[in-house]
Amino acid sequence: MGQLPLGTEQGYAAPAVRQFSVFLDNRVGKLLELVQLFDDAPDVTLVAISVLDSSDHAVVRMIFDNADAARHLLRRNKFTFSELELLVLELDDEHTLTHACLFLLGAELNIRFAYPILPGHAHGPLQLLALAVDDNTFAGQILCRKGFRLMAEDELA
Repeated sequence: MGQLPLGTEQGYAAPAVRQFSVFLDNRVGKLLELVQLFDDAPDVTLVAISVLDSSDHAVVRMIFDNADAARHLLRRNKFTFSELELLVLELDDEHTLTHACLFLLGAELNIRFAYPILPGHAHGPLQLLALAVDDNTFAGQILCRKGFRLMAEDELA
């Protein structure tokens, strides 16, 4: 029987999910062009999106169920983007966003940004939240110790 990693183990790494921040000119139809790219892709599904808009450009934060395939499509279609590892946590009646914030504050960890994962068939009624923090490993240890479930990319499919 396999053992779960202890929160204090040296080699612990929280399950991380890749986020792509895609930079778009603020022109009519650019967001549609971007999301349609993934509608037509058989091996990758968009599972989360957040748009930060300014007068001349937008940054579209996106999470997929297959980061390698998403990266390939973005490069092939000449989109400018960066990547960042995030935590994705499951929220429920006992493990709320308020509790997560309190536990991370208690550990003096900053939440840089957060946004919800789109509901999908595989998740059922689960509420999933993408969370960018100062230290994924430490935050993952804290949240797991407090009973939160962290999702990996392959669980988002």
